[in-house]
Amino acid sequence: MSLPSQTLRIVVPDLPGERLDKALAAGAPDGLGLSRTRLQRLIEEGAVRAADTGAPLRDPKLRVAGGEAVDVALPPPAPTLAEAEDIPVAVAYEDEDLIVIDKPAGLVVHPAPGAEAGTLVNALLHHCGASLSGVGGRIRPGIVHRIDKDTSGLLVAAKNDAAHQGLAAQFAAHTLERRYLAVTWGAPDPADPRLAGLPGIAWEPGGVLRLDTRVGRNPADRKRMAVLAEGGKHAVTRARVLERFGPPGAPQAALVECRLETGRTHQIRVHLSYAGHPLVGDAVYARRRSSSDPVLAGFPRQALHAASLGFRHPRTGADMRFEADPPADLAELLTHLRRNGGPGAFKVS
Repeated sequence: MSLPSQTLRIVVPDLPGERLDKALAAGAPDGLGLSRTRLQRLIEEGAVRAADTGAPLRDPKLRVAGGEAVDVALPPPAPTLAEAEDIPVAVAYEDEDLIVIDKPAGLVVHPAPGAEAGTLVNALLHHCGASLSGVGGRIRPGIVHRIDKDTSGLLVAAKNDAAHQGLAAQFAAHTLERRYLAVTWGAPDPADPRLAGLPGIAWEPGGVLRLDTRVGRNPADRKRMAVLAEGGKHAVTRARVLERFGPPGAPQAALVECRLETGRTHQIRVHLSYAGHPLVGDAVYARRRSSSDPVLAGFPRQALHAASLGFRHPRTGADMRFEADPPADLAELLTHLRRNGGPGAFKVS
């Protein structure tokens, strides 16, 4: 059955006995702003239906079994509140349906309290004009997913509602490729007994660290995210060490490739911190580290870069894949760490 362009299909996560509103909030793509409160309202308005029968599901407290397909009819987008601003953007690809941007570190993706202007949304409104999709909401038109202000790299935005829905469906189904490069304090090691005792951590072939947890707001600090024993959203990250910097057996830093199965807020930063190897430069999730290397200790942002992005074109079905080299600051940090000799430099083990 074909779906209207304003209908999003969500497969309920495996949360037997969970309330419908909470289960849908856990299964919805983060980029669409479908909070539990908004979903409660949509349920009560009759905008949520069982995909197999079309029957409306009007009770937010309805208990689900997990695995059900549910269609959510999204209301027509309201006019955007953001204004166009002539901010240069690095375009990796663009057509009539979507645009792929290589975002610099320091650029906020969409307006928010404290950053009402000067965002990527303002730049896209100037670059794309009125063609941006409005499904993302009045302050984030076109935005299907986001990366943190101080993370650099690739993200895709939709220019029309059909493209937005098609991309959002791929995010919900976890079929996109998202590969990040991170510089961490120390290096995850299968021989580390602390990692062996942490819930949600396993090692896969090829030295891949799999982190499979629930991530949500930190109960003690709502501005931070945390790994939770219950609640939050299911989050899966796979991390593989590409290079180690420092003495064998005790590296001070590492270049780590992270692949996302899900895309939760601060997911990589929270997961690597949980594993005991937070990002270099992360002022939120890494405790201050002492280091004889002033370049490493003084890196001014979280050392994280969205290096690869792959998806199926929502209109043509063509496989699309893009890569972006690390920006100058991260490239210079890696060059410094790879350099053999010199003050504070570390050898690759």
